Amino acid sequence: MIQITRIYSDENGESHFEDFQVPLKNYGAIGFLSDDQPVKSIVFREVEPSYDYDFHNAPDCQYIILLEGGVTIETSLGDKRTFNTGSVLLVEDTTGKGHKTKNIEAKLRKSIFIKL
Repeated sequence: MIQITRIYSDENGESHFEDFQVPLKNYGAIGFLSDDQPVKSIVFREVEPSYDYDFHNAPDCQYIILLEGGVTIETSLGDKRTFNTGSVLLVEDTTGKGHKTKNIEAKLRKSIFIKL
């Protein structure tokens, strides 16, 4: 199983975290794979060590995979979580009050956005 944290907005526009797991099937010598998921595009991103972005909405429903560096994300209700290199997020709060994002390390953060 692969652990993913979803960030979404409820009917009142408040953002929340929700953890879920993607099941994997045993394909023998090539390893364990999930089912295919259709995607629109992929974007590679790098941000400065000082990155500290106030409340904002995700521009698209997208997976974010942290390649290097970690972040702290805060929901509109004040819940905070820290995500490190290798974390996978599903960001779906394209409406509502949004979330805050801040680098936790004094180095460039590299990530991949996979737009759905």
